[in-house]
Amino acid sequence: MPSASLKRLRQISHLLDNAIAIPGSDFRIGLDPILGILPGGGDIVTGLMSVYIVFEAAKMGLPAATLGRMGFNILLDTLTGTIPIIGDFFDVTWKANSQNVALLEKHLADPTPSRAADRLFAIVIVVGLLALILGAATLSVWVLTRLFMLAGSS
Repeated sequence: MPSASLKRLRQISHLLDNAIAIPGSDFRIGLDPILGILPGGGDIVTGLMSVYIVFEAAKMGLPAATLGRMGFNILLDTLTGTIPIIGDFFDVTWKANSQNVALLEKHLADPTPSRAADRLFAIVIVVGLLALILGAATLSVWVLTRLFMLAGSS
């Protein structure tokens, strides 16, 4: 029986990556690529939800290597997501949150003991991901503002 935390993380992952069925196919998308269309704000909302999954995984005692992989999944998702149009298509297929919950479930099925260094690494990963997400969102808004200013002055 999964814990309440794991169940909640599965629900968040499903919402972000697989909540909406594409009619006539087995393919599903979530809110991540849809909200990612909104410059800045959408990336912050989905990014914070992704970091929450990593934060909860760290609280469950995942080792540094697994947390690093989870962080890489979000890093790739966030950086690629900043590229207009291409990033949204990437979001549809990458499904970083589903991958991260699968990594968590794999660890819980065969747990490796955590060390103090793993806890410190978890803090670094979570803080670094938060900074990345806020920075990427700020950059997106700044670029859009500059583009609108240029379009308005023409």
